[in-house]
Amino acid sequence: MKALVYHGPGQSSWDQVPDPGIKDAADAVVRVDAVTICGTDLHILKGDVPDVATGTVLGHEAVGEVVEVGGDVRTVRPGDRVLVSCICACGRCRFCKEARYGQCLGGGGWVLGHLIDGAQAEYVRVPFADLSVHPLPHSVASNDAVMLADIFPTAYEVGVLNGAVRPGDTVAVIGAGPIGLAAIITARLLSPARIIAVDLAEPRLQAARQLGADAIVKASEGPEDLISDLTDGFGADVAIEAVGVPESFELCTRVVRPGGHIANIGVHGKPATLHLEDLWIKDVTITTGLVDTCTTPVLLRMASAGRLDLSSLVTHTFPLEHMEEAYDVFSTPADSGALKVVLNGPAAP
Repeated sequence: MKALVYHGPGQSSWDQVPDPGIKDAADAVVRVDAVTICGTDLHILKGDVPDVATGTVLGHEAVGEVVEVGGDVRTVRPGDRVLVSCICACGRCRFCKEARYGQCLGGGGWVLGHLIDGAQAEYVRVPFADLSVHPLPHSVASNDAVMLADIFPTAYEVGVLNGAVRPGDTVAVIGAGPIGLAAIITARLLSPARIIAVDLAEPRLQAARQLGADAIVKASEGPEDLISDLTDGFGADVAIEAVGVPESFELCTRVVRPGGHIANIGVHGKPATLHLEDLWIKDVTITTGLVDTCTTPVLLRMASAGRLDLSSLVTHTFPLEHMEEAYDVFSTPADSGALKVVLNGPAAP
């Protein structure tokens, strides 16, 4: 099959590689119909995720058709259309029993495109299929459903729920890329009083406005002042970091109110300064996290009922074999206007 293979920092190519097969009785092999590129994939290519070995097939978000299952798989069978979760779960270890699937100790967690071959390929082997793939209703299109593999559960769990967003809150979302936009969409489910989006790029701020942000501000134009003005000097109840650079995290610490929450979503490749000389007295809660995807079934039901806007984030589509072009477009959003790109295999509807 063909797949996008990582060859070290700054290097990847669309290569011929062996087809995946069943290695464990809990595995499923899925033919990929729709796959997307994540900001984490760009972090891998920058060298920010050193655990990824040279020769690994990248990608951890896909929709497709099951073509083969191991003998222990009970919830899906060949021919089923499924969502491939970015997180695999053994279901037996301490963390899985707490629904902290991202911390799985039994061989799961974030493994696809990280520790084992991933989904930016014609086929992908998914470990622990009973908990790691989700049957899809026909009412959810493949290009929409793939948004539920990572970006929406990540934004909802690591940003909105970890940040303890409540009705009436002021929520500042620092970074209006795809994950920040998904945080805006899912924060609205909790009825905050206002959502303020901060970004460097005007097109992304306009996208944030269209998707539900009540106020937008460029990072270079004094977001601290705007947030202070809109909150009578208190600051944001919740500050969501959705970039993964020191400047955005440190901005969150400056705009959050005493007693507020900072929810870090971004993948950080460099250290950020934690100004405890200012924060120690402010009763601020800081959370970090890898998504567990425990909310995927809920989000999938909402999408099936038409209650969750998924398609607005997809700005570009490509045939699967145009993977390298898709990476070029996704990695240059200032020029391309890309939010999320989706690549479709030949069997996609």
